[in-house]
Amino acid sequence: MALTVQWAEAWIRECSRVLTENRTALMELDRAIGDADHGENMQRGFAAVVGKLDGGSQENPAAVFKLTAMTLMSTVGGAAGPLYGTAFLRGATALGDAAELDPAAVVAFLTAARDGVVARGKAEPGDKTMVDAWTPAVEAAETAQSAGATSPEVLNAAANAAQAGATATEPLIARKGRASYLGERSAGHRDPGAQSSALILQAAADTAGQQL
Repeated sequence: MALTVQWAEAWIRECSRVLTENRTALMELDRAIGDADHGENMQRGFAAVVGKLDGGSQENPAAVFKLTAMTLMSTVGGAAGPLYGTAFLRGATALGDAAELDPAAVVAFLTAARDGVVARGKAEPGDKTMVDAWTPAVEAAETAQSAGATSPEVLNAAANAAQAGATATEPLIARKGRASYLGERSAGHRDPGAQSSALILQAAADTAGQQL
């Protein structure tokens, strides 16, 4: 089972829907350890991407993700725009002009996206950032792909691991970003970027399952 440009567009549209649905929850997470605008920024950014997608068809999955990257970088405030933009841009580059994504390509996309987040944010696992969702997602995807999983199954494994990783940020003390200024007071709160990452990866898995 391979994933096509139709899946890529459906994923981004589902991201917009899910982030709109979770806008307030993400803002509440960010209010505890940030500046309370993560949910609003993410909703605005992906709505803008959907607007661009409505304007014309894209050639392949990488084209969808490059469009996503450029739009997020120009519309999402704070650190999230550059981080997510870099993730989608690096992921798109890893795909090249492939028309369909097999399990190995899915792993390559996720790995490149994670590496982009790390390169841009200079964070490591345990720093209480998006990386704490993306790294276990990549590891789970690699394990699933090695075991012969289909592309939707690889994404589902990644999404489950990302959510577990996001939940696991709650007791951590932030070492990067705005939350790091709180020191020990950042413990007890889930990282909003890790949670939005989990939502985005779950949207990928859900749309893959629906398409195939």
